[in-house]
Amino acid sequence: MGRSFTLYNLRIILVLTLGSFTFGYGFSVISNTLGQPGFISYFNFENNPAHAQAITGTINGLFCAGAIFGSLTVGWMCESRGRKETMYLASIVNIVGEALEAGSINIAMFLVARFIAGWGIGMMVVLIPIYQAEISPPSSRGFLVGQHGTWIVLGYAIAGWVGVGTFYSTNLSFQWRFPIALACVPPLALIVCSPWIPESPRWLLTRNRKEEAWAIVSKLHGDDTEERRNFARGEFHQMAQQVQADASAWAQGGNRQLFNKPSYRKRMWMGFFIQYAAQSTGAQVIYVYIVSLYQNLGLTGGVPLILGAAYVTVATLSNFGGALLLDRVGRKPLLIAGLSGCMISVCLESAMIARYAGTSNNAGLGMGVFFSFCFITFYGGGIDVVGYVYCSEIFPTHIRCQGVAWSLVGTFISTLVYVEAAPTALASIKWGYYIIFVALTAINIVIFYFWCPETKGLSLEEINGKFGDEVIVHFTDATEKQMQGIKTNDEEKYGAMIHEERITSTPSQV
Repeated sequence: MGRSFTLYNLRIILVLTLGSFTFGYGFSVISNTLGQPGFISYFNFENNPAHAQAITGTINGLFCAGAIFGSLTVGWMCESRGRKETMYLASIVNIVGEALEAGSINIAMFLVARFIAGWGIGMMVVLIPIYQAEISPPSSRGFLVGQHGTWIVLGYAIAGWVGVGTFYSTNLSFQWRFPIALACVPPLALIVCSPWIPESPRWLLTRNRKEEAWAIVSKLHGDDTEERRNFARGEFHQMAQQVQADASAWAQGGNRQLFNKPSYRKRMWMGFFIQYAAQSTGAQVIYVYIVSLYQNLGLTGGVPLILGAAYVTVATLSNFGGALLLDRVGRKPLLIAGLSGCMISVCLESAMIARYAGTSNNAGLGMGVFFSFCFITFYGGGIDVVGYVYCSEIFPTHIRCQGVAWSLVGTFISTLVYVEAAPTALASIKWGYYIIFVALTAINIVIFYFWCPETKGLSLEEINGKFGDEVIVHFTDATEKQMQGIKTNDEEKYGAMIHEERITSTPSQV
């Protein structure tokens, strides 16, 4: 069927996942850094535990604050300057931030660098799923955009194993500086590979650049069969008509409509809620402090670091498994299963910490480790992979950048609050802090079940209908005869632009 993805789709997705990897590695590398003896010694944390707790919270808090600003930057620039220029800027900011972080000579410089690095990864994590969604066909969008989450946690895993390796280095400076410096490589690789990435055809249509948009759409779908050519015509026709209708509606109210038009307002808060709910499972608190959690369970030396790396390796595999399931079972069943599994896992993990932390009961401590791995399996396969896909597809083209940016603000605000409070909370109420996440997740499951619609298998334009907006053209379930009609109508309307014998996708166009 013309709706399946092509090798060209896949190639673009895989290059864009360098941006996903940039976020994952850059976000994750600090988890092991905080446990590296060289880092602790360089900043003299071992002699002042109270100061160390405060600085640790600030290190993570500033990173999340920078990510919030980065998200908002994308919300403006991605629409104003296009997806590709925004990708260049995000890559450069990431390189600068990580380079400064790796070269920090005092804690003040390190904190400033953390804010800049956070700004860069905030841009990247918003941009990449938007870009991926806009070049993916409807029936495989879940799998293709799901690679964003998979490569994020692959970045987590690589950061974890690099941290394990440098832990055994006798050079204390190399021990923590090298893993951070390595974070410059993925965004640099993205810049190098970017000439092979086309601009989003949907964004080009918003700028009335129809010939360029059609050249990209036709290449995305391939032209090896008449069926694929018909589907490309149908999707392009739908894109063009919907963009025109949306532009007319947007001109009547502008940015005010984001929160005063009911259908847009619902989507803005829904996207924010999805990302808030993901973090309210306690995912980032558990991950950022995973080494400390394993140390509390009586593990010492390099074992906590090894288990932390294994933890995110499992997350990578579960994300990929979730991506394979997403277009089959749908977004809602997978996310509800993920939230429920995480809630139960955190509850049992808390029980093991409460009962066995500080004891020599190996069975109880082992179960604590086991339930942490249960948590990340459910989170990776049911929440992480769904959240980015869902938030990238529920917004119409003309507000997708602002909508996804606002959604990811929900991630970083939630993470900022939970992670900033974690050092103090874990020191004072210990395992009781995790019970907060159990209660929040129970509430969020109910809200999601009754409030959020299913989007599986629909084109980005047809999802508008789920929120009460007009869908100008329906073609997902069109018959071949109707597709042929679309072909005829489009050729009359666009003339040479649609007639494939008159269109050639040259490198300059694509």
